[in-house]
Amino acid sequence: MAQHKSAEKHRRQSLRRRATNKRNKSILRRQIKKLRAAIEKKDKKEALELLPETFSLIDRTAKKGAIHKNTASRYKSRLNRQVASIPSK
Repeated sequence: MAQHKSAEKHRRQSLRRRATNKRNKSILRRQIKKLRAAIEKKDKKEALELLPETFSLIDRTAKKGAIHKNTASRYKSRLNRQVASIPSK
């Protein structure tokens, strides 16, 4: 247990940050799952609609520090490549 006031404050701050990061990552994962479901169904129209929204969310999550910028870049690259590989009807 924390012995100093500053250590107690640091603990409170870290718990708040952890909750925020967890919430942001959870929202991001849900959005990526939606996009991957559209890719799995080979629904190019839906996937193309979800792509900009997903990219925006990935960028915001990286900007907030919940994920690393290289991780964000990797997600975007892979998702974009998967959407592009869906054959047009």
